[in-house]
Amino acid sequence: MKRFGGGKSKPTPAMNVTPLVDVVLVLLIIFMVVLPRMENDAPVDLPSITHVDEEPRGRTDPLTVSVTVDRRLFLEQDEVSAEALEARLRSTHEAEPLRRVILRGDTNLPYVEVRRVFALCQQLGFPGVSLRVGQLATGQES
Repeated sequence: MKRFGGGKSKPTPAMNVTPLVDVVLVLLIIFMVVLPRMENDAPVDLPSITHVDEEPRGRTDPLTVSVTVDRRLFLEQDEVSAEALEARLRSTHEAEPLRRVILRGDTNLPYVEVRRVFALCQQLGFPGVSLRVGQLATGQES
């Protein structure tokens, strides 16, 4: 039998993108839930400021020392005692004398506790000790 138009029609392939969209949406949800929980440092509620400095780019990454509201000390992600913190900071400073320190103290912690760690870093001879703060949301200025 002959068809109208005189030629044979070939079936055209149609790509079904529904499974691809489903996979992408599931991955998006997973990343939205997992990424906020992947913070490497100790959980610290930082005090806030209005005008934030840009992140400095140095030749070596700074060390992060954190003091939580319950006065626990962390060097990077590792919880340490005060004596172990001093020993590890001393050995790090001897190995890399130009390395800086970023000190993170919880906003609800008395400043005297943060100042003790700050003074320790200064006594050991670190060239730069920075206090990390968060950005104050607009409308919350005091």
